[in-house]
Amino acid sequence: MGSIAARLAWALAVVCLPGLAQDRKTLSPVEVTAPAYTSHHGGYLISGDFKVDPRMPFIVFPSQPLVAEDVLSVEPKYLADDDYLVVQECAAADCSRASVVRVWHPGGVATEIQNDPNRILIKHENKYWIWVKRLPLASTMGCNDCNDQHFYTSFEPFSPPMVLMPNGDLAAYNRAALLAARDQDPVPVKTQTHEGSTFVVTYADGSTVRIRRMHAEH
Repeated sequence: MGSIAARLAWALAVVCLPGLAQDRKTLSPVEVTAPAYTSHHGGYLISGDFKVDPRMPFIVFPSQPLVAEDVLSVEPKYLADDDYLVVQECAAADCSRASVVRVWHPGGVATEIQNDPNRILIKHENKYWIWVKRLPLASTMGCNDCNDQHFYTSFEPFSPPMVLMPNGDLAAYNRAALLAARDQDPVPVKTQTHEGSTFVVTYADGSTVRIRRMHAEH
């Protein structure tokens, strides 16, 4: 897991360099600078300028650091039956620890929301990334405390990066299967494209997510 954390820290350091999100074309003596894949609406600059780093083909990064008062829009259009869509942020300077920002399962959002299940108000500048983890289907047969749940809805708030650790009764009942899946790589990205100012990513098992960043123009 340490090697994954090291690769994550490297990749975040690269993609979050100031100005990297801009498409710069120079023709002496004129320099043209234009943000990629953007639109304007309701006082926001809406950007689909996200990246999948080739060293870590399962992670989506914003090309520019998210800052306070940005809104990160993450809309799962389809999640495979055993997929969990995760937004994490660094919880240590070297990104060796991460915190869960939000998780979705095939039935909808799994964790606490603010106002909109698909929009996250960024409260402070940090390094954020988006990924999909395949967890074994939860078994409830014989579990009197699992309340007939079909998906995990509670998770440890802190973990190594690219690790999603369910907790609670359902997780305890499925502990052996979850431990076996813990160190497996996240689901790799199969295709990525832009639809206007929206970044659309499809994963190898068909899960599809639409991502945008909204930055207040004031």
